[in-house]
Order: sequence, then C-alpha cells, then structure tokens
Amino acid sequence: MNYFLYLLLGAVAGVLSGLFGIGGGIILIPALVFVFGLTQHQAQGTTLAIMIPPIGLLAAWRYWQGGNVKISIAWLVCLGFFFGGLIGANFAQGMNELLLKRLFGVYLAFVAVKMIIGK
Repeated sequence: MNYFLYLLLGAVAGVLSGLFGIGGGIILIPALVFVFGLTQHQAQGTTLAIMIPPIGLLAAWRYWQGGNVKISIAWLVCLGFFFGGLIGANFAQGMNELLLKRLFGVYLAFVAVKMIIGK
C-alpha cells in the first residue's frame, strides 16, 4: 500500500473541496477506481467512510467566517443525507457493478453539462 499516494489524494481532494466545494463524487471515487483499482462499490463505500469524521469542518468554518454558510439549510440537508445515504447504500449494494459505474458516469456527465450551459 502506498501511503504517500493516499495522503496526496486526500490533500488534492481537500484543496479542491475547499476551493470548489467538491470532493467525494468528483475527485475521490474516480481516483480510487481508475488510479487505485478499487471496484465502484469499494470506492463509494470508502468515500463514505472518509466522510464520517468532520473532514470539511475547517473549510466550512472558513466559509462561515466569510458569511457564506446557511446553517438553516445545512442542518436540514445533513439530516436528509443521513437517512438518504442508508437508502441509497441499500440500493447500491444490490446493484450490478457495471450498472452502478455507468449510472455514476451519467450523473457526472449530467452535472458537467448543467454546470457548463446552465444559468
């Protein structure tokens, strides 16, 4: 296991998360699948495990200092994420690997197109 590369991946994901508000789905999952050879299920599970500690705490604190955190929204989304994550994980565990990977790719493509041409 190359500890340095895993630390580097975390650092890159952290910088991009702080810069753009992205991380797991855009950086970590593709890197874990294509660079480190994890299955789609393993990459998604590992990324969810990475999010258990408050990894975004310092970045969120900095955004809060700048007046850019809506706590009234964040706690509700957090609550929905908490229970929704369980529902999604139940679906994913029973899903074929290739189908899961393709659905993830379609989702990323949709988001990319929306970000590029949307308002």
